[in-house]
Order: sequence, then C-alpha cells, then structure tokens
Amino acid sequence: MLKDFKKFVMRGNVLDLAVAVVIGSAFGKIVTSFVNDIIMPFIGILLGRVDFTSWQWVISRTNEGEVELAIKYGHFIQSIFDFLIIALAIYFVIRAYQVKKKKPEPEPEKPKATPEDIKLLSEIRDLLKDNKKD
Repeated sequence: MLKDFKKFVMRGNVLDLAVAVVIGSAFGKIVTSFVNDIIMPFIGILLGRVDFTSWQWVISRTNEGEVELAIKYGHFIQSIFDFLIIALAIYFVIRAYQVKKKKPEPEPEKPKATPEDIKLLSEIRDLLKDNKKD
C-alpha cells in the first residue's frame, strides 16, 4: 500500500499540480495585496473616497450599539475585483505563451498514391503503345 501511495504521489501530474497550487496561492496573495493596496484606493478616490471593505448590511447590534452580526458585502465586492485581476493576469500569461509558442510548420503535401485501377490502365496503355510499334 505504501508503494502504491509513493507511486501515486511521484507521478508527474500530481507533482505539477502541487507546484501549481503553491505558486497559485502565492500569486493570489500578491494580487490581493495589489488590489487592496494599490488599485482600490484609486477606485475609492474616483468614487468619492469610498472604501468598499467597510460596506456592510447590519443585521443586529449589541446593547452598546456595536455591530454584532453583519453581512459584509464590501468584502465580496473586493473579492470580485481580486478575481477579475487574477483572471486578467492569467489571460495575459497564457496569451503570451501562445504567441511565443511556435506554430508547427505544415508538412509539405505528399503526392497522392496512384490508385490501382489507374496504374493498371497506364500499364495497358503502355502495352498497347508497344504493340503498335511492332
């Protein structure tokens, strides 16, 4: 059983997937920071100093007036921006890869094999020509 597990884990696809998940996670953190710290302040300024993360729908408050339960839809909007920027970045990476990737040159067309009936007719023609000369 341990050998089977080792065989499973050491397959190329599993290792590639593990590396992709780790790199994707790190990339996600970078993009989240980029969106939160660089892009959203500009968008907030353009919309009149709005901070999306503070947007919430308060469901209940404590006796002191503090928010006890709230739906923080501002964080959801922030996550949508994160997703769109990550998707855009991945699109550009894949697009650049596709452009750089050489397209295989089309193979020159091989002459089509002559069908058997045409070969036979050609032989008959040649034989008839030879018989006429004699």
